[in-house]
Amino acid sequence: MPWFIWLLAAAALGAAEFFTLTLVFGLLAGAALVAAVVAGVGIGLLGQLVALGLAAVAGLVVVRPIALRAMEQQPLVREGSDALIGKRAEVMEEVTATRGLIKLSGEEWSARALDESLVIPVGTLVDVMEIDGATAVVYPRELLP
Repeated sequence: MPWFIWLLAAAALGAAEFFTLTLVFGLLAGAALVAAVVAGVGIGLLGQLVALGLAAVAGLVVVRPIALRAMEQQPLVREGSDALIGKRAEVMEEVTATRGLIKLSGEEWSARALDESLVIPVGTLVDVMEIDGATAVVYPRELLP
């Protein structure tokens, strides 16, 4: 019946992972499942503890860092208005700190200058630095470092 105790431990550790989201308890739950399999095969307590320890170390040392790196990476595909950041646009109506109009990805967008002291004339190429609601915040290409 030791395999059942390992399954209970795995379930408890899995529940703890659900509430903490640290990846530690989940990996320890996986190690407890390995120990349950070892116990189910009939190997003694020492073998179960060795299996638990090896699986826990492998999970925490190898799997956790890889999983954390994968979770921290930015998505490769930007969607919606985020996809417009960094795009080039052309000024259609003079852009100031408070108003203006640009042609961005074939559409006309309201715009304002990133630098409040700038007045960007018609025909100037600008880069979209951010999107603020339905307004593109832009900066002239020739002034970029």
